[in-house]
Amino acid sequence: MAADRHGCSGRVRVLLDTNALLMPVQFGIDLYDELMALFGDFEPITLEEVIGELSGLARGHGRDAAAARVGLAMARRSTVVPSESRAEHVDDRVTEYARREGCTVVTNDRQLRNALLREGIDVVSMRRGRTLELMRG
Repeated sequence: MAADRHGCSGRVRVLLDTNALLMPVQFGIDLYDELMALFGDFEPITLEEVIGELSGLARGHGRDAAAARVGLAMARRSTVVPSESRAEHVDDRVTEYARREGCTVVTNDRQLRNALLREGIDVVSMRRGRTLELMRG
Protein backbone atom coordinates (compact mmCIF):
# COMPACT_ATOMS: atom_id res chain seq x y z
CA MET A 1 0.00 0.00 0.00
CA ALA A 2 1.31 3.46 -0.89
CA ALA A 3 2.23 5.86 1.84
CA ASP A 4 0.01 8.81 2.66
CA ARG A 5 0.75 11.90 0.55
CA HIS A 6 1.41 13.79 3.77
CA GLY A 7 4.37 13.14 6.00
CA CYS A 8 4.15 12.92 9.79
CA SER A 9 3.98 16.71 9.97
CA GLY A 10 1.00 16.85 7.59
CA ARG A 11 3.07 18.46 4.86
CA VAL A 12 2.48 17.36 1.27
CA ARG A 13 5.46 15.42 -0.06
CA VAL A 14 6.33 16.87 -3.48
CA LEU A 15 8.75 15.04 -5.78
CA LEU A 16 10.52 17.36 -8.24
CA ASP A 17 11.62 15.86 -11.55
CA THR A 18 14.34 17.27 -13.80
CA ASN A 19 11.82 19.11 -15.94
CA ALA A 20 10.27 20.80 -12.87
CA LEU A 21 13.62 22.15 -11.76
CA LEU A 22 14.16 23.73 -15.20
CA MET A 23 10.82 25.61 -15.07
CA PRO A 24 12.03 28.72 -13.21
CA VAL A 25 14.38 29.73 -16.04
CA GLN A 26 12.34 28.26 -18.89
CA PHE A 27 9.03 29.83 -17.84
CA GLY A 28 10.03 32.62 -15.45
CA ILE A 29 8.13 31.21 -12.46
CA ASP A 30 9.10 30.90 -8.81
CA LEU A 31 8.60 27.17 -8.36
CA TYR A 32 8.63 27.19 -4.56
CA ASP A 33 6.23 30.15 -4.31
CA GLU A 34 3.85 28.43 -6.75
CA LEU A 35 3.98 25.21 -4.73
CA MET A 36 3.37 27.15 -1.50
CA ALA A 37 0.30 28.71 -3.14
CA LEU A 38 -1.00 25.23 -4.05
CA PHE A 39 -0.19 23.33 -0.86
CA GLY A 40 0.81 25.72 1.88
CA ASP A 41 3.55 23.88 3.70
CA PHE A 42 5.19 21.14 1.60
CA GLU A 43 8.25 18.91 1.67
CA PRO A 44 10.30 19.14 -1.56
CA ILE A 45 12.06 15.90 -2.55
CA THR A 46 14.51 15.26 -5.40
CA LEU A 47 15.94 11.92 -6.50
CA GLU A 48 19.71 11.73 -6.77
CA GLU A 49 19.26 10.62 -10.41
CA VAL A 50 17.58 13.97 -11.12
CA ILE A 51 20.61 15.72 -9.61
CA GLY A 52 22.75 13.66 -11.99
CA GLU A 53 20.69 14.71 -15.01
CA LEU A 54 20.85 18.37 -14.00
CA SER A 55 24.61 18.15 -13.40
CA GLY A 56 25.11 16.79 -16.90
CA LEU A 57 22.99 19.54 -18.44
CA ALA A 58 24.72 22.23 -16.32
CA ARG A 59 28.11 21.39 -17.86
CA GLY A 60 26.87 22.59 -21.24
CA HIS A 61 26.37 26.10 -22.58
CA GLY A 62 23.37 28.25 -23.31
CA ARG A 63 19.91 28.60 -21.85
CA ASP A 64 19.42 24.91 -20.94
CA ALA A 65 22.72 24.82 -19.05
CA ALA A 66 21.80 28.01 -17.18
CA ALA A 67 18.38 26.54 -16.36
CA ALA A 68 20.08 23.37 -15.06
CA ARG A 69 22.43 25.38 -12.82
CA VAL A 70 19.44 27.19 -11.31
CA GLY A 71 17.69 23.81 -10.98
CA LEU A 72 20.66 22.39 -9.08
CA ALA A 73 20.58 25.32 -6.66
CA MET A 74 16.86 24.77 -6.11
CA ALA A 75 17.33 21.02 -5.65
CA ARG A 76 19.70 21.77 -2.77
CA ARG A 77 16.67 23.25 -0.96
CA SER A 78 14.97 19.85 -1.12
CA THR A 79 15.60 16.48 0.48
CA VAL A 80 17.78 14.52 -1.96
CA VAL A 81 17.12 10.78 -1.79
CA PRO A 82 18.27 7.67 -3.64
CA SER A 83 15.38 6.16 -5.60
CA GLU A 84 16.27 2.55 -4.70
CA SER A 85 14.90 1.55 -8.11
CA ARG A 86 16.58 -0.58 -10.70
CA ALA A 87 14.54 0.97 -13.52
CA GLU A 88 16.64 2.08 -16.47
CA HIS A 89 14.96 5.45 -17.06
CA VAL A 90 14.77 8.29 -14.55
CA ASP A 91 11.05 8.79 -15.34
CA ASP A 92 10.39 5.19 -14.27
CA ARG A 93 12.35 5.80 -11.08
CA VAL A 94 10.27 8.92 -10.39
CA THR A 95 7.07 6.92 -10.90
CA GLU A 96 8.18 4.08 -8.64
CA TYR A 97 9.32 6.41 -5.86
CA ALA A 98 6.14 8.52 -6.02
CA ARG A 99 3.96 5.40 -5.90
CA ARG A 100 5.90 3.85 -3.01
CA GLU A 101 6.24 7.03 -0.94
CA GLY A 102 2.89 8.65 -1.75
CA CYS A 103 4.35 11.80 -3.32
CA THR A 104 2.77 14.31 -5.63
CA VAL A 105 5.08 14.77 -8.65
CA VAL A 106 5.94 18.12 -10.23
CA THR A 107 6.71 17.79 -13.94
CA ASN A 108 6.03 19.55 -17.19
CA ASP A 109 6.86 16.43 -19.20
CA ARG A 110 3.58 15.47 -20.90
CA GLN A 111 4.46 11.79 -21.32
CA LEU A 112 5.51 11.40 -17.67
CA ARG A 113 2.50 13.39 -16.48
CA ASN A 114 0.08 11.15 -18.35
CA ALA A 115 1.80 7.98 -17.11
CA LEU A 116 1.65 9.21 -13.51
CA LEU A 117 -2.03 10.11 -13.76
CA ARG A 118 -2.78 6.63 -15.17
CA GLU A 119 -1.03 5.19 -12.09
CA GLY A 120 -3.26 7.27 -9.80
CA ILE A 121 -0.44 9.62 -8.80
CA ASP A 122 -1.22 13.33 -8.37
CA VAL A 123 0.75 15.67 -10.65
CA VAL A 124 1.51 19.37 -10.63
CA SER A 125 2.17 20.81 -14.08
CA MET A 126 2.22 24.15 -15.94
CA ARG A 127 -1.06 25.74 -16.93
CA ARG A 128 -1.33 28.66 -19.32
CA GLY A 129 2.37 29.38 -19.25
CA ARG A 130 2.91 30.91 -15.82
CA THR A 131 1.02 29.05 -13.10
CA LEU A 132 1.04 25.53 -11.74
CA GLU A 133 -2.02 23.31 -11.61
CA LEU A 134 -2.69 20.22 -9.47
CA MET A 135 -4.12 17.27 -11.39
CA ARG A 136 -5.52 14.41 -9.35
CA GLY A 137 -4.41 10.91 -10.35
